[in-house]
Amino acid sequence: MSGTPPPLILASASPRRREILASLGVAIEVQPSRADEEALQIEDDVEFVRAAARMKLEDVLGACQHAGAYVLAADTIVCVDGHRLGKPADDPDAVRMLELLAGRDHVVRTAMALGRVGEGVLECRVVETRVWFRPASRDELERYVAAGESGDKAGAYGVQGRASGFVTRLEGSYTNVVGLPAAEVVGLLVEHGALGQWP
Repeated sequence: MSGTPPPLILASASPRRREILASLGVAIEVQPSRADEEALQIEDDVEFVRAAARMKLEDVLGACQHAGAYVLAADTIVCVDGHRLGKPADDPDAVRMLELLAGRDHVVRTAMALGRVGEGVLECRVVETRVWFRPASRDELERYVAAGESGDKAGAYGVQGRASGFVTRLEGSYTNVVGLPAAEVVGLLVEHGALGQWP
């Protein structure tokens, strides 16, 4: 048996997910999914995010040419008061989302789906983190959005950037809020043999 494990494909264009995996020493190839999770009609937030990650995984598994390659897909949503926040459509939408979050807590849910070419979906796990924001004025939120950090992020904020100035408390995985829960993703990859050994 060769000592080189099959490649791990990340089914995401997210630079944050790439950075988290790189910081863990996990080598990946990137093949973004073209699946449109917005088309999913699922009320339950946990089931929605799980289905979205599976949809992305299955899209890339079907297109991947690497025999035996592992594919990792993920989807993140922010949930507050019955609202499910994905990426904002534009700046006013980003401000609207942040107004829902200011002065209270919300839950960030990330689903990670792992599969293997030739075997299909292996497992899907959902990780939840609770985040508390301090109260913030509309002017503050508008200035934050104008700084350009909101556009491609669920809930319209990046906890690793300026938005850390809003966060007073966090319960659970910090990297989950960035885009991928580090400890949980290592566990998933090791258990299914997608990582030979770690670290």
